[in-house]
Amino acid sequence: MGGRHRTDELDGGFEPPHEPPYEPPYGPAYGPAYEQPYEPSPRRRAGRGSVLVPLAGAVALAVLLGVAAYVVVNKSPGCAGEKVSLSVVASPDIQPAIKKIASRFGQAGKSVDGRCVAVTVKAAQSADVANGLAGTGPTSGKLDPDLWIPDSSLWLSGLKSAPKPAANAASTPVVLAASRAGADKLQSAFSPSWTGLMSAANAANPDGLAKKVRVLALDPTQNAAGLGALLAGAAVLNQGGGSEETLVGVLRRLSESTVPSPESLFATLTKATARIPVGVTSEQAVWSYNTTTTPSNPAVALYPAEGTVSLDYPMVVTAGDTAARRAAQAFATEVSSPSGRKTVQDYGFRTPDGKGGSLLKPDNGVSAKKPATIPLPDAAAVARLSQAWHQIKLGTKLLALMDISGTMALPADKSGITRMRAITDISVEGLKLFPDKAEIGIWAFSDNLRGEGVDWKPIVHIGPLAQQINGVTRRDVITQALRNSRAIPTGNTGLNDTLWAAYQKMTKEYEPDKVNTILLFTDGVGNDDPNGGISNTEILRKLKGAFDPKRPVSLLIISYNTQKDEDRTQMTSIAKATGGAAFFPQTVLEIRNIFLKGIARRLCAPDCGDGGQQ
Repeated sequence: MGGRHRTDELDGGFEPPHEPPYEPPYGPAYGPAYEQPYEPSPRRRAGRGSVLVPLAGAVALAVLLGVAAYVVVNKSPGCAGEKVSLSVVASPDIQPAIKKIASRFGQAGKSVDGRCVAVTVKAAQSADVANGLAGTGPTSGKLDPDLWIPDSSLWLSGLKSAPKPAANAASTPVVLAASRAGADKLQSAFSPSWTGLMSAANAANPDGLAKKVRVLALDPTQNAAGLGALLAGAAVLNQGGGSEETLVGVLRRLSESTVPSPESLFATLTKATARIPVGVTSEQAVWSYNTTTTPSNPAVALYPAEGTVSLDYPMVVTAGDTAARRAAQAFATEVSSPSGRKTVQDYGFRTPDGKGGSLLKPDNGVSAKKPATIPLPDAAAVARLSQAWHQIKLGTKLLALMDISGTMALPADKSGITRMRAITDISVEGLKLFPDKAEIGIWAFSDNLRGEGVDWKPIVHIGPLAQQINGVTRRDVITQALRNSRAIPTGNTGLNDTLWAAYQKMTKEYEPDKVNTILLFTDGVGNDDPNGGISNTEILRKLKGAFDPKRPVSLLIISYNTQKDEDRTQMTSIAKATGGAAFFPQTVLEIRNIFLKGIARRLCAPDCGDGGQQ
């Protein structure tokens, strides 16, 4: 063998995150069948409501799916003259309660400046309302509230100067949920907690709770309860000293197991499966499911031991007209009155201070006992987690380069397992972290694999893991190819030539909706090519010149048992030239976590600011 190795104003009030397109980070995807069909119309007028812009600029692609049943109330016989019109838009889950309060308000002949108030109550998804108020997408002229009651103040947390809610209409905690039959089975395996949920959802721990429990999450880009669950889990993980890699493992798994609405979640919870499904939703959603659908296998709310966050239903005055603003304040006061509080409790909600009514009882799958509280994080933390979710959800296009040169046949450690076997075994396990839609391919490299001077050879072409190849999936083909990999006893390492060929291919075939990555597996001193080829200095120059931060193709290097400083420096420099990173595991156990580190880098790539060495 030769050598070896080769109400902030609408304009300018909010700072959105840097990457479009991004969907809104919250908003329930549930509600009654809508009586008012949605008809897009030109952008709403500026003025009232222009104070609101949704979190993280997330509404650019949100589509208003509709506004729901509404009621106009003011039947007092003493209100024959001109009235003050008050438009209230509420989250669909709380709209029935607000509608009932509005009916009483109108019948009582409430007045502002000597004029009775006529209240119109509509139901609409919080994401849709945020989009309309921001004027950042298609809106409906019918959707122009004077008072907005979303399900969570998370909708306001992305504002530079958020309007202060007049008060809060209600609250409901975010809970874990299972079917009653499932909850009975869970008792021996799972203690309701965010810690347990995160463990069951961690993609890096497939042999733990994930064998018994399947975690379902509401889409956090559309549901405040879904985002609240992620925020609570991340907070508990952070308090316990958990790593970013663990959080990434959770986000990776949950990104593949989201459901669009509570209805979909409850339908899944009640299905008999090998693993017990556990979901996250609001307590009120559990109550509503059990009391309005009378299921044969009702849902049960499981309250996390560490506490939880709550949806807080802020009442936000968005009216520009003075009379309408006064009417909105008066109606908010009515909602906050003892009779208003009793009404929201009658619909399965708690009061803003967490007090539950008599209907929150075990027969309805819930408990009136107030759970411990985890405070909502600040706007920056919400934006970071929303951005992390968006990045994790991006598609993957990856070309793996497998070193099959001579020293890969050497022992990896005292167990006697070869370096080749150690890396391929962990690679097979790491492949499980990628969803079926991920596009992955493999090259092998040593020297002269396809004739003089051609040191690499495609083993499996890049494509979706779920795609069929001769009757089997690409995932299975890659798995088998890895298991069949053998080192060439006399093989050298044309590393630099291989890297440059791979980089040219990936930049030419760049896909902007994916994270485009080259993953290099090797075991030592880098380029070792007796035939010459590209030098260490030249490969650095070529990669620096080819890297385009607007179309980034990053290089991740896993170099096993690399000891010399100069070798580590060269590997790190190569990776850094493309906004990537080099990893230098010394034991087989270290390699597993590196896959998650690599996935975690998509949260910051191509400018992670870590110098490229891990």
